[in-house]
Amino acid sequence: MVKITLGSLGDSFSVGSLKSYLAEFIATLLFVFAGVGSAIAYSKLTADAALDPAGLVAVAVAHALALFVGVAIAANISGGHLNPAVTLGLAVGGNITILTGIFYWIAQCLGSIVACLLLQFVTSGLSIPTHAVGAGLNAAEGLVMEIVITFALVYTVYATAADPKKGPLGTIAPIAIGFIVGANILAAGPFSGGSMNPARSFGPAVVSGDFSQIWIYWVGPLIGGGLAGLVYGDIFIGSYTPASTEDYA
Repeated sequence: MVKITLGSLGDSFSVGSLKSYLAEFIATLLFVFAGVGSAIAYSKLTADAALDPAGLVAVAVAHALALFVGVAIAANISGGHLNPAVTLGLAVGGNITILTGIFYWIAQCLGSIVACLLLQFVTSGLSIPTHAVGAGLNAAEGLVMEIVITFALVYTVYATAADPKKGPLGTIAPIAIGFIVGANILAAGPFSGGSMNPARSFGPAVVSGDFSQIWIYWVGPLIGGGLAGLVYGDIFIGSYTPASTEDYA
């Protein structure tokens, strides 16, 4: 069954929780700065040319590496979510309360906004690229793409980081999470942009003032993340039974 819990304001404002919000803010800021920055750098180096295969690979690698580092530096403090869809997926499995998760969302979105403001400043006002559905595709197709790739991301988070039976696999969780994001950007970049992260899309939308398709990058990832939390948390983790304590001596 779904294990969503509301939580309490006392827990959400504890010293440990406040440190978690700060960790999420910093890690998301660094991730978005590198990810969006790679797209800006590509545009500058190619005089705003359309994204080609080499550029797609470069942007995917930048996001993969930045997320790997972001998850790694925040994991011991906040769990290293860096993504409202991951937070929701983990809330479905009872790994974080709804109230605390809301503050995670705020910290993640603020981190993304600040990262984009910094990028706009250090690049002398270059435009901040936003996520949008590719030419020839409609909103429904982009939405489904975001659902599928975010499901893959959050499922990976569960399998490598949240599963109590992960064992030594947990040590490579940041790498696995970075890899699935890079792979999904390679697959979905030309179609939906490969966001998988409402905060990653929200910051650029706020700074650029372009909210025309932002709903896709909230609805799609949140559905995908929630489904992954339901499937892995309920079907797999939820079916685990404690080891027998019967004395056979």
